[in-house]
Amino acid sequence: MSSAWLIRRLLVVLFLAWVVATVVFLALHVVPGDPAELLLSSGGATPDPALVEELRSRLGLDQPLLVQYGAFLVSLFHGDLGTSLIDDYPVVQEIALRLPRTLELVAAGAFLAVMAGVPAGVYAALHRGGRFDRAAASITALLLAVPVFVVGTLLVLLLAQVLRLMPAGGYVPFSQDPLRHLMLLALPAIAIAKGLAAMLFRSTRAAMLDALANDYVRTALAKGLSPLRVIVVHVLRNALNPVITVLGLQMGTLLGGTVLVEYVFNWPGLSTPLLRAVEGRDYPTVVGIVLTISVLFLLINLAVDLLQAALDPRIRA
Repeated sequence: MSSAWLIRRLLVVLFLAWVVATVVFLALHVVPGDPAELLLSSGGATPDPALVEELRSRLGLDQPLLVQYGAFLVSLFHGDLGTSLIDDYPVVQEIALRLPRTLELVAAGAFLAVMAGVPAGVYAALHRGGRFDRAAASITALLLAVPVFVVGTLLVLLLAQVLRLMPAGGYVPFSQDPLRHLMLLALPAIAIAKGLAAMLFRSTRAAMLDALANDYVRTALAKGLSPLRVIVVHVLRNALNPVITVLGLQMGTLLGGTVLVEYVFNWPGLSTPLLRAVEGRDYPTVVGIVLTISVLFLLINLAVDLLQAALDPRIRA
């Protein structure tokens, strides 16, 4: 893997991160309403205009938009996302506390989706038109149609309330009670994994069928190679590239889906401060969390590019 190719990819990621930061900054500042006035409002009463102007000056909201934007970029460059306007707590510390919990949930959901979707897609492609293929196609269509919060609610109702097999929700640190932690993680991970598993099933099945139709498969079988070796070494490796692409693109959807899932299962990730910040017009917290999720998505896509380049050197060209 050439260093020039890698540097180009890193520069693209940095440019896109700057674009996202700019769009988020402008989007929040064109929304009607004065955050200083909203913060000082209590019970719908109109705040004192002098206090509003004082708070606007302290927060830098009385400066021209370009000045605010420049200060915003300088703060980002120094790793400072500002302070919450609601509880005067550093946004970086809030994200550092809750981000690992969201990443754990996303990683668990992605793992379950890969373990379910990829093998099922391979098996369905090898038994095209069979009972499993037809049943799996119907199930994946249903999984893609049902929203994630509906799946989460049904899981709580069935497994927690009716069968009482799993806890309904909450959070316990892994160091405190590993088994309880994994039990609390299971249901939200299944809820966010369902859509990705269905997408991976369809992608894997289509990629496997396309790879199986190539001439090199018949040639390898004619030379006496075992069918298992041909499928694993030749077919599956060539079919993995489009599957990895789908996985990388859908990880953004997975990150977005955790907001609703964390709320349903009371998982203390980034969703709670994000929803509270949106309701309270807490600009620094909203910008910090949205930028964090966006940068994670860009890094995931960079990792996908690197993995694809490792599997297929033609991509680097």
